[in-house]
Amino acid sequence: MAIRVLICDDDALIRESLKIILGMNEEIEIVGTAENGLKALEICSKNIVDIVLLDVRMPVMDGVKATKEIVGKTRAKVIILTTFDEDEYINEAVKNGASGYILKNNSPEKIIDTIKMVFKGNKVMEDKVFEKLKERMTSNQSKLDKGLFTDRELSIVESIAEGLSNKEIAAKLFISEGTVKNYITNILNKTGLSHRTQIAIYYLKGTNK
Repeated sequence: MAIRVLICDDDALIRESLKIILGMNEEIEIVGTAENGLKALEICSKNIVDIVLLDVRMPVMDGVKATKEIVGKTRAKVIILTTFDEDEYINEAVKNGASGYILKNNSPEKIIDTIKMVFKGNKVMEDKVFEKLKERMTSNQSKLDKGLFTDRELSIVESIAEGLSNKEIAAKLFISEGTVKNYITNILNKTGLSHRTQIAIYYLKGTNK
């Protein structure tokens, strides 16, 4: 079954170019295109959409707000695809539930690979974007206090930092995916963080000090 993708960008040329390029891949089906976040939300609400490629700066509803609405109200996963890598956009998009954040200057192959990875349940953030988000983490969030966690929670944190999905963590630790989700919820509550990507940064910065 093909991955159903919606392309959302206020630039018509970019929309149509992505539609043509991505549509050539037999594993991807382009559900439609949208010029703003509100239109994307409407399409996702009325159709089966697996992945939404969202620009950040758009009229009516930008990509950051659209991410929150789409993730909260539909089954679609969001990949932020933009030429902008400003810190505030990265941070807010991740907090709002974006599963991927890559730049538009990537090759079509990279974008397609990201779509496939996110569809399988992985989180994707290219290195330069990850570094931007890492820099924004406050010192109290980035200081790793191992005494705050149980041994199992530490194992979960380390696995997230390795880039493992919930399914992979479950297999590695011989527990269910539901149990992994419960542990992640506990970790988020203890640290005051809001997203698994922030957990990875929390761990990496804390262990590198």
